[in-house]
Amino acid sequence: MHIIIDVTKRVAAEGFIALGVDALSPLGGTPADEDKGRELIGKLDPEKNLQNYLKGLEYLRKIKGGNGKVGCVGFCWGGGMSNKLAVNDPNLQAAVAYYGAQPNPDDVAKIKASVMMHYGGLDERINAGIPAYEAALKAADIDYKIFIYDGVNHAFNNNTSPTRYNEAAAKLAWSRTIELFKQKLS
Repeated sequence: MHIIIDVTKRVAAEGFIALGVDALSPLGGTPADEDKGRELIGKLDPEKNLQNYLKGLEYLRKIKGGNGKVGCVGFCWGGGMSNKLAVNDPNLQAAVAYYGAQPNPDDVAKIKASVMMHYGGLDERINAGIPAYEAALKAADIDYKIFIYDGVNHAFNNNTSPTRYNEAAAKLAWSRTIELFKQKLS
């Protein structure tokens, strides 16, 4: 949960209205133990979870003081969720996925948002899905950017994991994320 709060605060510090979603709230919230968190994620009802996120985006569109434009950013499992939101919310302006699972290539044409993906060059498992995703993005003429950071691992942006965290890649990826948000959401 600490990471969710940290990212939410970082987005807000850039001048955006930010909402941090704890997908595990229906199961008591995100535990401090990451292994337990992964176990609980597997117990979520995928459709109900997606609907909760979509309702969160709708809430942000209508929030007082907002401009009706919304984007999302997610990391790892949340990066995959960002890709799902891009596919399932035709009113989304920007979706950023950090080392997240790619959507089914057959669904990519539904994307209306600008999408940005950040991947660690050493993350062979997740990176295996990049070629099909990129081909589908090109075929559907989607506005997208893919960044692969050489020599870094999955979760390179997670500063609570010293073995994976790469400060230079994390800072560059974050600056690119905020630049996209400023272009699409301001």
